[in-house]
Amino acid sequence: MTVTREDFESAVVAYWDAKKMQRELSAIKDAVGAGTAAAVRGGKHFDSIALLMAKFFVDAGFPPEAIRVSKRQRLELPGYFRPQKQWDLVVTYRDTLVAAFELKALGGPSYGNNYNNRVEEALGSAMDLRRAALADLFPGEKPWLGYFFIMEDGPGSRKKNIALKKGALPVDSIWEGTSYQDRFAIFCDRLMDEQIYDAVCYITSSEAEPLPKEPVERLDWRHFSAAVNARLTYLRDLGLPGGRGGQLRF
Repeated sequence: MTVTREDFESAVVAYWDAKKMQRELSAIKDAVGAGTAAAVRGGKHFDSIALLMAKFFVDAGFPPEAIRVSKRQRLELPGYFRPQKQWDLVVTYRDTLVAAFELKALGGPSYGNNYNNRVEEALGSAMDLRRAALADLFPGEKPWLGYFFIMEDGPGSRKKNIALKKGALPVDSIWEGTSYQDRFAIFCDRLMDEQIYDAVCYITSSEAEPLPKEPVERLDWRHFSAAVNARLTYLRDLGLPGGRGGQLRF
C-alpha cells in the first residue's frame, strides 16, 4: 500500500469537517468562545493529517508502538534550549528519531494576529531539536523533520500589499507587495533552502473549497511525499525497521 493523492485530499477535507464540528460543539456547550478560536482550541482537527503522515510509516513496517499520534502517547522530544517540546507526530525506532512532524495552520479573518507566532514556532521547534541532536541527545541516525502547513484561503490571506511598518532599518525587498499567502510561501521556501526542515508541504484551502491548492511546486504534496519516502528508503537500506507494521490507533 502507498499513500496516495486521494488520501491527501481526503485528509484535508476531513480537517475542515473536524473544525466545523468542533466549532458547533463548542457553541452548544459554551465551553469556549464561538468562532475560529473554539475550533482551534479543540485540538482534534489535525487528526486526519496526523494519520495521513502515520500511514507512511505503518506501510513501511514500523510497529504501531513506534508511531505516536496523540498526546496520551507522549509526543515530547528533548530540546537543547528547553527540556523538551511536544511535536504533533513522532516516530521513533530503537534509538533513532525516524521522523517528527509539525502540523500547523493559519486562519482568518485576522491573519496578522498569529502570523509571526507561526513563523517563530516553526523556527524555534526545529532549531532547538537540531541543536539537541548536536549535543548527542538523539544517538541514532540523524533526526528527520517535516512541516505541514495549511493557510486558509480567503480574501484576507490573498490580499496583496500588506503594510510593512517603517522600522529602524529597511526590510528585504522580497516582502514588498506580498499577501500572507505569499509571505508564508517565501518562509516555507527558505525553511527548505536553509535545511531547517527536511520536507515542507504548504497548501491553501478553505471550508467552502477544501480541496488543497499548492502555490509552490517544490512545496507541494508530490515533493513532500517523495521526501518522506526517501527517508524510509534510507532507513530500510540500514535495516530499519526490520519488522512488520500493524493497525495504528489513537
